[in-house]
Amino acid sequence: METLAFIPSPSAGEIHLGPLPLRGYALCIILGVFAAVWLGGRRWVARGGRPGTVADIAVWAVPFGLVGGRLYHVITDYQLYFGEGRNPVDALRIWDGGLGIWGAIALGALGAWIGCRRRGIALPAYADAVAPGIVLAQALGRWGNWFNQELYGRPTDLPWALKIDPEHRPVDTPDLATYHPTFLYESLWCLGVALLVIWADRRFRLGHGRAFAVYVAGYTVGRFWTEYLRVDDAHHVLGMRLNNWTALVVFLAAVVYIVVSARKRPGREDVVEPHADADGAEAANEGVSAEKSAT
Repeated sequence: METLAFIPSPSAGEIHLGPLPLRGYALCIILGVFAAVWLGGRRWVARGGRPGTVADIAVWAVPFGLVGGRLYHVITDYQLYFGEGRNPVDALRIWDGGLGIWGAIALGALGAWIGCRRRGIALPAYADAVAPGIVLAQALGRWGNWFNQELYGRPTDLPWALKIDPEHRPVDTPDLATYHPTFLYESLWCLGVALLVIWADRRFRLGHGRAFAVYVAGYTVGRFWTEYLRVDDAHHVLGMRLNNWTALVVFLAAVVYIVVSARKRPGREDVVEPHADADGAEAANEGVSAEKSAT
């Protein structure tokens, strides 16, 4: 297969920050978390919440999400870690890649619920604020697959094909060097979904978890077709990859939620965080008092 142009893969999965080596996969996850907290924080304050609330709740959500993502991956790809010739300890090597977004969102939501409950905040309002940030984090996190040369698609000679080193190629195509860069497809799709959620939220004033549901529905559509292109080992059900079935079920659930929620609880929450308005008014009064004292 002759390829005139291609995307090169990194020669190593590590980035050296001075004397400190940092796994590229871990770096992408870290950057994604910071991006999600930054964007979510701005949206939360714009909706009337307190600065710092998103970061405080993320202290609960992020660890839960990482554990959930890893558990989903290990459970659905157990053959990689258990059985003859496998080392179960490798299931703990999260820096080598392997996070299932379905488990990350499910358990991350549990962590966010705990954090929200401690502050007297409704989870749907928080989810709406952080939804674009979450999918932005996914867009950045997908580049970790590029560093690890994993989860790519079928062989192709397109100009944007991804070149894979021989040791990372499928066993049935060892002589084919270029493949669909599904990590790039999904990353770009996630950026588009983030913009879609922001636009839809402004245009329709989504509330009560519907902005988050738009993110879920939009992401699963893209995940379905990128998953269809992938050639890595996966469990199949009725001839279709397990993640395709999961994407389909989650998409339908998100659409049903949007419809039902819009009928039962139209509009958007007036207050997203208790006492936030009072704090803002108090801060404004203090500012006026300070200004009068200065004059």
